[in-house]
Amino acid sequence: MKEISKSKHGLPPQEFYPNVDLSAEARKARHRLYPVSLVYTLGSLAVVILALRAGKNPGLVVASYLAGAAAWTYVEYLAHRHVLHGRFPEGPGVLRRLLHKAFDHLHYEHHARPWDGNHINGTIGDTLPFVVVLFLLGSAAPIHTAPVFLAGMIQAYILEEWVHHSVHFYNFKNRYFIYIRKHHLYHHSARGTEVGFGLTNGFWDLVRGTRIPEGERKLLYGDRG
Repeated sequence: MKEISKSKHGLPPQEFYPNVDLSAEARKARHRLYPVSLVYTLGSLAVVILALRAGKNPGLVVASYLAGAAAWTYVEYLAHRHVLHGRFPEGPGVLRRLLHKAFDHLHYEHHARPWDGNHINGTIGDTLPFVVVLFLLGSAAPIHTAPVFLAGMIQAYILEEWVHHSVHFYNFKNRYFIYIRKHHLYHHSARGTEVGFGLTNGFWDLVRGTRIPEGERKLLYGDRG
């Protein structure tokens, strides 16, 4: 079996199988996504309710929550670009070996088979250690500040996962979905793996210089590119 290694081979070209059952793959992906959506949404709401019950200014609670959700859009971009697409070669030292083992294989299968329901979304097992560490660190701050901010980030993460799921399996007709679906599927094309890292928007691609090239945008979006 070929070793899965971004540092040695880069991301693979897509494999095409004409008889893939997309509805079955979508169902498989949804079943992986339901538990993490339920647990993190309930946890996010619990933090907000506790902050409100603590008698804090509702406006500050809402502001912290929305700030966390907005911050997630940049975390989403950074994680996709530098972790999921990052190369982590083997080398001397415990840290480099751990990084290679933990991250060098990530996202490889998703680019090889973007319709595969086993590789569309994250799970509780993938993300819980990071969430626990963040909330332990945030718990030292007043609940209406860092904990609510993190709750907003977590809820935005769930929204991002559902957007990502949808662009791979559905064909909704609203303007936003048409845009983000074209944006993301271009990222999966042979020319797109080094651009278009935003999963819910293209703002940070514009800011960080990884926007889809102008000529390609015009082909994708017409005059709105």
